[in-house]
Order: sequence, then structure tokens, then C-alpha cells
Amino acid sequence: MSNPALIDFHCHLDLYPDHVQAIADCERERVFTLAVTTTPKAWARNHELTKDTKYVRAALGLHPQLVGQRAQEIGLWEELLPQTRYVGEVGLDAGPRFYRSFEAQKAVFERVLTACARAGDKVLTIHSIRAAKTVLDMLEQHLPARRGTAVMHWFTGSQSEARRAVDLGCYFSVNHEMLASAKHAELVRTLPLDRLLTETDGPFTRSGDRPARPSDVNAAVVQLAQLLGRPQDAVAELLLNNLRSLVTSRA
Repeated sequence: MSNPALIDFHCHLDLYPDHVQAIADCERERVFTLAVTTTPKAWARNHELTKDTKYVRAALGLHPQLVGQRAQEIGLWEELLPQTRYVGEVGLDAGPRFYRSFEAQKAVFERVLTACARAGDKVLTIHSIRAAKTVLDMLEQHLPARRGTAVMHWFTGSQSEARRAVDLGCYFSVNHEMLASAKHAELVRTLPLDRLLTETDGPFTRSGDRPARPSDVNAAVVQLAQLLGRPQDAVAELLLNNLRSLVTSRA
């Protein structure tokens, strides 16, 4: 792996006005970026644009908020899975807007986890809004740690659920908006240092008056350093070591 300066482990690069420029910026600024997709139909373009990059990896997703309209695309998702090690955005959303599709979401997520376990060695970035327990139940049942690694994206479950996720081998990607919440920052403070990664979830978070870009992930590094009482350079190196451990391991 080329030596990045920063890590954005969950970003929707294809939702920026200029997708090609967004990727070029990651390369120029040396931001290891996991470019998540929301549907498998978006995969081909993302893969084509990132397959020869140093710092950007495209993840194959089927977003739980879209399952109500696109559950049938899980078949295409399964066909494409052999082309990538990275999976996301996938998971469950039990918020009021999406709870109607929750049973369908669980059916899709089970197929995602089962396919990943069968393939082995996949890295997944997982959405778990108001559904942490169910997500963890399903990970435990369908994706043993030796068959793949889950990264909990913007995790907002309880501290006991976080401890359970740690026990299941999960990592956690945190962003500046998450760390701005006292409750969520306290949860992050309790996590093992060797399971932490940073993200932006751009363009759905903001930096000042504009959507956050991958390089804005440095704000999360600064906040983590303050939260942990450690020098910023040491935290940055810790995060890079965590990324190396994640992407060089073989489940």
C-alpha cells in the first residue's frame, strides 16, 4: 500500500459534482479513500475510475435506505462481488423514514454477509442506524471474523453494543460531526485505539459552508488527538497503522 497522509474510510465520491476531480484530489493529497457506492449499478463507473489509483478504492454497495426500491439489485451485487475486496455501503436503517423496508433490508443484508463469508477476506463498511443490535446479531451469525472484517461507519449504538462489536473483531470509522457530539465522543474514547479509522461521509457532512471533502478528514484527526490527549502526529500514525493492519491482513 502506498503511504497515505490521511484516511477517509467512508466517502461517496460519485456524489460530488465532479467525480473525476474528486478522485484526482484524493490522489494529489494522498488521502486513502474508500469510495462507497449506494447501488451495484453505480459500481462499474467507480471501479473504472479507481482501478489504477494509488489511494482510492471502490466499494460495492446496496444502501439500506434504498432497499425499499432496489432490493432486486442484490442479484447484480452478488454477481459483481468477485471483482472487489471492499463492500459498502451496506447494513440496516431502522429510522422512521426507512423502517417500512426493515424486513427487506435484513434479507438483503443477510445475502451480503453470506456472500462475503463464502468469498472470504472482504472488508465491509456498515451502516447501522437504530439497528446496532440487529447488525451485530447478523454479523455474529453470518460473517465470522476469520471470514471478513466489518468497519462500523458512524456508529451510534450503546457502549455495550460497541464492546460487543469490538469482541466481534469490528473496526470503527469516525468523523468530525460524530466527534462533535459529547455522547458519541465519549463512546469513541472507550474504543480500543487499534480499531479506530477516520471518515468524512462526504458529501453528507460539511466543512464550513460546503460539503466536506476527503482531505477535510484531518479535522477528525485533530479532534481525536484532543479527545485522547495525544499528539496529533502520533494519532495520525496510529490511524495509518490501523489501516495497514486492516488492509494487509488476510481473513
